[in-house]
Amino acid sequence: MDPDAKDFTLNYSGGSLTMPLGALKNLFGDTYEGLTPVPETKQVGVREHPRVRVIGQPSTPVQSHTYELVQWPTSQASNAAAGEVVLLAWDGSEGSWTGRVTGSLSGLGVFLVSNSTKAVVFRSERGTKYGPFQKDT
Repeated sequence: MDPDAKDFTLNYSGGSLTMPLGALKNLFGDTYEGLTPVPETKQVGVREHPRVRVIGQPSTPVQSHTYELVQWPTSQASNAAAGEVVLLAWDGSEGSWTGRVTGSLSGLGVFLVSNSTKAVVFRSERGTKYGPFQKDT
């Protein structure tokens, strides 16, 4: 299978856009940093609390502590919870592409204005048209 044909989820502040990787490369450019996600190192704090390993046995205290973990970008997984279907078209797209958006559609518009290298329009499932959105140069 062509790697560009696989669905890719592009996370942005307030939501995400899922569609074929090749379409996202065409829209944002091959070198767009969002297409090569990197993990974040996060500090997790644990408060002091009692722990019971076996029901009916006495509890043991867990001391407060912190630890680090590596968090990769995530998004909703199931189609039922993964947002709204939209049809996107842009200069050179040769038709419309189906994407799935989590978060608000106005948030997607703000993201497209900030990042798209081409003029983009999209239509919601209800038929509402949005755009065109294009990064100011």
